[in-house]
Amino acid sequence: MDRLRAGIEEWLEAERDQLVLWLPVAFGGGIAAWFVLPDPRAWTTTLLLCAALAFAAAGLARGGRAARAVALGAIATAAGLALVWWRAERVAEPVLARPVVAAMRGSVERAEPLTARGLMRLTIRSDAGQGLPSRLRVNLAVADVPAGLGAGAVVRLRARLMPPPAAAVPGAYDFARVAWFAGVGATGRGFAPVTVIRPAPAGGGLRARLTDHITARLDGSRGGIAAALATGDEGAITPDDSEAMRRAGLAHLLSVSGLHITAAVGATMLLVMRLLALWPWLAIRVRLPLVAAAAGALAAIGYTWLTGSQVPTIRSCVASLLVLGALVLGREAVTLRLVAAGAMTVLLAWPEALTGASFQLSFAAIAAIVALHEHPRVESWFAPREEGRLPRVLRSLASLLLTGLVVEAALMPIAVYHFHKAGLYGAAANIVAIPLTTFVVMPLEALALLLDAAGCGGPLWWATDIALRLLLILAHAVAAAPGSSLALPSMSAAAFALMVAGGLWLALWRTRWRRLGVVPLVIGASWTWLTPAPDLLVTGDGRHMAVRVGGGLALLRDRAGDYTRDMLAENGGADAAMLLVEQAAARCTRDACAVDVDAGGRRWRVLATRSLYPVDRDDLATACARADVVVSERRLPRACRPRWLRLDAPMLRRTGGVAVTFADGGVWTVRRDGDAHPWFAAARVMPAVTGALRRRFRRGGDAGGGR
Repeated sequence: MDRLRAGIEEWLEAERDQLVLWLPVAFGGGIAAWFVLPDPRAWTTTLLLCAALAFAAAGLARGGRAARAVALGAIATAAGLALVWWRAERVAEPVLARPVVAAMRGSVERAEPLTARGLMRLTIRSDAGQGLPSRLRVNLAVADVPAGLGAGAVVRLRARLMPPPAAAVPGAYDFARVAWFAGVGATGRGFAPVTVIRPAPAGGGLRARLTDHITARLDGSRGGIAAALATGDEGAITPDDSEAMRRAGLAHLLSVSGLHITAAVGATMLLVMRLLALWPWLAIRVRLPLVAAAAGALAAIGYTWLTGSQVPTIRSCVASLLVLGALVLGREAVTLRLVAAGAMTVLLAWPEALTGASFQLSFAAIAAIVALHEHPRVESWFAPREEGRLPRVLRSLASLLLTGLVVEAALMPIAVYHFHKAGLYGAAANIVAIPLTTFVVMPLEALALLLDAAGCGGPLWWATDIALRLLLILAHAVAAAPGSSLALPSMSAAAFALMVAGGLWLALWRTRWRRLGVVPLVIGASWTWLTPAPDLLVTGDGRHMAVRVGGGLALLRDRAGDYTRDMLAENGGADAAMLLVEQAAARCTRDACAVDVDAGGRRWRVLATRSLYPVDRDDLATACARADVVVSERRLPRACRPRWLRLDAPMLRRTGGVAVTFADGGVWTVRRDGDAHPWFAAARVMPAVTGALRRRFRRGGDAGGGR
């Protein structure tokens, strides 16, 4: 035992500079534990266990690093869990109890034009005394938007509202959780007429004016991409072009983050340095790099404010400020300690960001890049040296390609976990797209905006348009290439945790023991690859079902919207979904469908209702007795007794969406028994709705909703 303890102490002594990097990891582990564990009893137990572990380790420290590291890690884990618990309670707002059609009055906090979808998304702070949640998110058709509607306006309108929807099926996007931390208690679709009681301030704000100016200069998605680069507004990008960018691994270019902040800061510093160097008196007496760094910091803060101060942009701004501070102090600017400090800063301010794809993708990418180039062998390969232009260019291209491959490998588990797809050509596409965006599109757009003040920016807008056309051509070509993306079913959270742990172990340690990180990485990847795709997916409302027949997924309803089709296909590990009525294995009427599925060496029969019309009780009981699984959005009578599962309205209200694998009898649900996370157990608002509006809602007279 003494020999083992001495070996651990020797290893930690060799890794002493890396130990601090594990503090944000332990802190994030506590945050993750709060999301994974179900209720306050489990959270409290975890806090007490962390406290006991910290005290025990401190008592056994004996001057060694191992015990101190364990104690600090336990304290950090407990702090992370306590912070996100406190944050969830602090942001608590009432949530709508059931779908309603209601009249409301309130002030517009945010107005986001979704030009490509023909919508305006409003975030409204409702007036008190209306029996509604305090903050609502409402989509309004562009044709129904009156003059004077914008941020700061006071409006009166009628809307079809619903509670923020939870994940429709296991592994899908959980908007209810996101809405809880954003304070949004209801979401839906507004109807004309919309009355503007007090108009928005004249001009609509710099961000809105700049977006309108850019989209007026460039048509379609090209204007949308240019606006996204300048203001963070992606509303004018068409769904087809957005999907192509995502499949090609270029979607990160549309979200203002580290790449864009770095380009803005670098361009500002270069311009300030060059201009001030033209004044010899100042160049001799003032440290120009300090002045340039201050200008770069102002540029980072201004760009963050201009683009809406979203969490990813704020995160990148904080990282940029830390880099500039390191440069001013004469320290090495880009290190894993800087990455850890940036991650800790964001988690202290927004602990819920840990669960978002944006946080995970950003920090995984930068950590992979820094860890790669800090490796002594890689550093020696690409270190500057005396050589000709051609070898230098080839060495730079090799560095860029290797970096792209490592980043793609680091991001692939995150992409599969959140989006159920992995791009295969992203590294190659980014070798062209990142320089094109950073060194061509953004400078041209900035100069065009600057020259527009004198009315002569036309030629530069033309050049910007050509560059953006090239970017879209690249995205569509890569997205259309065979095998451009790999569709996988929902990944197990445990498999994802193993891959994250393995990646962190590889990135943060420096001695040969880092190679042990390959073990959990391979186990997690194998687990994911061997996980069978679900044979049956049922949404939480029971209206939509996808069943695996004929080698693909088939949908119960032909009127399922694009979002529902894509969501079910992605979570089922398929590129697209077919219609069940078109499958030979299905027997469908206007009211129900029965389909046979071969899995696990036997045939399974699934019966699903398709309408709310009454069905003969005896016929239904007979059909249920012949089925293994029955799915319905209504409450089924007790006489309906399938051989295995009955997923009707009462059951689905308890479980949420359901995924089933027939071969091994696996059943996964969105909700777990006893789950006490606040977005499931929130205080519910029951608004007073007029009888006429309620009848109209039940008839579906004003269909439509929004998320």
